Amino acid sequence: MAKHQFQTEIGQLLHLMTHSLYSNREIFLRELISNANDALDKFNYLRLTDEKFKEADWSPKINIKIDKEDGSLAVADNGIGMNEEDLIENLGTIAKSGTRAFIEQMTGDAKKDSNLIGQFGVGFYSVFMVAEKVDVITKKAGEDTAWKFTSDGTGEFEINPVIKDEHGTVVYIKLKEDAKEFLDHWRIKEIVKKYSDHIPYPIFMHYETEEMQGEGEEAKMETVKKSEQVNEARALWTLPKSELKDEEYVEFYSTLWHDSEEPLTWVHNKAEGTLEYTTLFYIPRTAPADIFRADFQPGVKLYVKRVFITDDEKELLPLYLRFVRGIIDSEDLPLNVSREMLQENRILANIKQASVKKVLAAVKKLDDEKFDRFIDQYVKLIKEGIYTDHLNKETLLEIVRYKSSKVEGLTSLDDYMKRAGEREGETKKEIYYLIGDDEKILRNSPLLEAYKKADIEVLIMDDKEIDEIVTPAIGEYKEWKFVDISGVEAPAVEDREELEKLSEEWKSFTEKLKEILGDAIKEVRVTTRLTESPSCVVPDSSDPMASMRHIFRQMGQEEPELPLILEINPEHAMIQRLAEVKDEALLEESAWVLLDSAKLAEGLEPADKGAFAKRVADLLNRAI
Repeated sequence: MAKHQFQTEIGQLLHLMTHSLYSNREIFLRELISNANDALDKFNYLRLTDEKFKEADWSPKINIKIDKEDGSLAVADNGIGMNEEDLIENLGTIAKSGTRAFIEQMTGDAKKDSNLIGQFGVGFYSVFMVAEKVDVITKKAGEDTAWKFTSDGTGEFEINPVIKDEHGTVVYIKLKEDAKEFLDHWRIKEIVKKYSDHIPYPIFMHYETEEMQGEGEEAKMETVKKSEQVNEARALWTLPKSELKDEEYVEFYSTLWHDSEEPLTWVHNKAEGTLEYTTLFYIPRTAPADIFRADFQPGVKLYVKRVFITDDEKELLPLYLRFVRGIIDSEDLPLNVSREMLQENRILANIKQASVKKVLAAVKKLDDEKFDRFIDQYVKLIKEGIYTDHLNKETLLEIVRYKSSKVEGLTSLDDYMKRAGEREGETKKEIYYLIGDDEKILRNSPLLEAYKKADIEVLIMDDKEIDEIVTPAIGEYKEWKFVDISGVEAPAVEDREELEKLSEEWKSFTEKLKEILGDAIKEVRVTTRLTESPSCVVPDSSDPMASMRHIFRQMGQEEPELPLILEINPEHAMIQRLAEVKDEALLEESAWVLLDSAKLAEGLEPADKGAFAKRVADLLNRAI
């Protein structure tokens, strides 16, 4: 009986592994199947390259045997196998790349240590989360002697010669009392489907179950032995695009993401060179129901060499692309990559950057019907991307669509600029927009009047919650400046010299209105931007709180109200008559109605609805 001591660091490694790397115990089966897959890959390579291993009758497979009576689980393969030296190197030291060096690098900082652990091959030892004892019986291809490794995961292990006919490895697991859930064949099948469905070799499960045998009065429950293949053994995304039909892509999407609708499109890409990886991304026809919830379920699954790693990592793609469903399969990442390592890994960052460009390119190629559907479902997320993804900002601005004061439906920014450039005498490179909550109110806003008269197009942005944050941050697009027409000045439609002249002429009247309205308004002034309405209100965008409002919103706090400026139209008959009113009470009532009416036109509410209704009634009574 040959006893060996584990490295003294093994206890620390196991503790760190079980607490920092693996979030749930079922992953042990993924690791064992992955090891079996690697063993099959290695022997398959020998068959292709070494004459003495070209066995005609070799049938690669992985077998999982459940023994409820014994309380054990066994995972077996007929791959390359191990000899005594391999067992000591691969299992006795946990990591071939220097466990002691790893321990020396440990800092006590959980995040940093979790990053490091991804560099070491500790997958096999995840089995001790469920096992009170493990036997590994193995025979290396081309050798005569088989070996048995035995350990309970503590201070020592044994290696002894045994008899085994075929090359390959059997991992026999005596399960802990609290791990008997892994004796349920439905549970094992679920785990294999979740993590290893696309392992390219067949995985068979062998178990016993109770079934009714016989018919009529002679029918009785009997124990029946069952065997079934529990994986597809076919990684669709690894197949050449030329071999795949559209129906296969759609079926794969439907199966993995449980969507009854066909996706709008998909993009399948295989990269070879410095980095090797395959991606397959789908854009759902209908937005997932949880995309605007903080606890949304990510739609991208990460694989390493066809082995499932995670479907719970929210940053495999940028957050604004959280509607995308798909696969990333890397040949370069380590299998036991930690969550922290994923977030900072350069390989994944490069894959992510290339993937974003592929997805956005696929969006731009959609036909008109599908593109309209995409915008209907995802335009808010595209706007989110404009704000957060500076690298792809230009592409996102080509994709985004807005409502317009001039054309039916939606318009692109490029089409807006083309129409603006065709206007006679137009020289300003400016994109005008108006933001609010309600499209109907925006279209009827007095602020649009002069722009309509001047035949100047204005974008109608009625997603106020996001437009108010994103649009001012855009700044420029292809040298065209974004201009909010609700700003304190309307340079496109106002004559500055004329405005200064009128301001001086109406100074005493605007001062009188400001005196009446007091703190309800920051300023009263004349404007030439109105053609039909007597007045309008505009927020003072120069106020220091203007730039802070979105921060309050992001923090879930009530946004501070911006001070309002009341602008009056000196060309309007009502304003001209009001300037001649000598009755102080009538002037006061009229001033308040002027302000509250202007607020209503912009979708704002009067500060005192009851007082507003009374004043309107009084003025009507006077008129009648």
